[in-house]
Amino acid sequence: MNTTLFRKLVPVALLGLGFTTACQPDIEDQYPVSKGSADFTRYISVGNSLTAGYSDGGLYLEGQLSSYPNLLAGQFKQAGGGDFNQPLFTEAQSNGSGYLRLVGIVNGSPVTASVTSNLAVRSASPLLYTRYDGPVNNLGVPGIRLADIQTPGYGSTQGNPYFERITPTASATQTYFQRVKAEAATATFFTNWLGNNDVLGYATTGGASTAAASTITNTDTFRLKYNRIVNVLTANGAKGVLATIPDVTTIPFFTTVGPSFKATLQSKQVPGLIVMSGSAAGGAPGYTNRKPITTADIKDAAGTGRQLFTLTAAPFLPLVGTPTGRPWRYIYGQSGQPAIGFPLFLAAYGIDTTKVFGVTNENPIPSAFILDDSEQNAIRTALTSFNTTIRNKAAEKGLALFDANTFFTVVSGGGIVTNNINNTSAYITGNLFSLDGVHPTPRGYAIVANEMIKAINATYGASVPFVNAGNYRGVRFPQ
Repeated sequence: MNTTLFRKLVPVALLGLGFTTACQPDIEDQYPVSKGSADFTRYISVGNSLTAGYSDGGLYLEGQLSSYPNLLAGQFKQAGGGDFNQPLFTEAQSNGSGYLRLVGIVNGSPVTASVTSNLAVRSASPLLYTRYDGPVNNLGVPGIRLADIQTPGYGSTQGNPYFERITPTASATQTYFQRVKAEAATATFFTNWLGNNDVLGYATTGGASTAAASTITNTDTFRLKYNRIVNVLTANGAKGVLATIPDVTTIPFFTTVGPSFKATLQSKQVPGLIVMSGSAAGGAPGYTNRKPITTADIKDAAGTGRQLFTLTAAPFLPLVGTPTGRPWRYIYGQSGQPAIGFPLFLAAYGIDTTKVFGVTNENPIPSAFILDDSEQNAIRTALTSFNTTIRNKAAEKGLALFDANTFFTVVSGGGIVTNNINNTSAYITGNLFSLDGVHPTPRGYAIVANEMIKAINATYGASVPFVNAGNYRGVRFPQ
């Protein structure tokens, strides 16, 4: 997963820790190490930003070192595992792509800033990172979808900059599938957590974009490519773990803003809003893409209501009820188009910024700020199909399965305890999710690694020791 959609954060009150509903094994309960029927001699990891160690809206050295594949490799070493190479940023460029840091809490609201020093950027346009030409076991590529794995040139200077930095210069058109196939030829064990971005891009943009990276992958395409890459990973007898795709609508990116916004509207006795839905223009006279929603239908902390507002919306929702064009200037600015085209953009969507924002057809809440009930249904339909494909493939090949969808449902339902600390999906205070509201903290990745170890031990009769999640941080507060 990869989102850089926001740089300002929602005002939220700090939340208390939730009630414990699930536990991980205690470190002291562990037993003699055994690899069972698995062979960890050469482990490779396949996936997206979660696999790379992306956190706080960026990829940087600390996140790479805390990636779940790196943590797994450390535990595998105790059971005969070999070296594990990652495309690490150097100490001098340890901030990699840049990321968000928490700089303060003002009136109960988090204040963040972007880290822009010690970056590993070698070109701003096109965006390219310092190359890494060494051996790579961690093949996590932020932003990659399963739909992308056989796209020639995806690792070129015109493609994905994270894949470009590890793609051999002499083979710029090499696909991700070809790279995985080459690495799988000598691998004895693998993890595969591809597929999240085949729905996440659509979700984080509120279903408002027609860009390929922001659409839901066709289910037949997903099935074809998923089966293809697992067949390659297992062609030489390697064992491994497959991971399902979590319900993205339960992560803080979608669950943080709505409850406080709903309370504000109720206190002001605002009965409802006008929002845009989907990506079509649909201006006057019919305003076919406008959608009225009631305040009561905004999802709150108790789970009442359906409509979800994104973290991206946070700076603009206080403008509801006033004439303003600020939300639309922000939306248009994200397109990278020349400013001279802004009036044409407003005309195409039938936007009149002299009208009151958020409660009129002429100046509705942008589609990118809300994931409405119909868009959530589209996501769940795809998720059901995608996860059925993943579970079926695990069963067909006799592979371990980390059911990430079930795991994150437990997390969002009350939390998971490690080292006597509850880890929840609460923004900032929940320990598990980083400042981008999408990706885990180092502690979150440690907990994920332990869930994978559980699946490995159960499937292969192994006794790989667990990671001590207490050694890893949640959100870092300013000193």
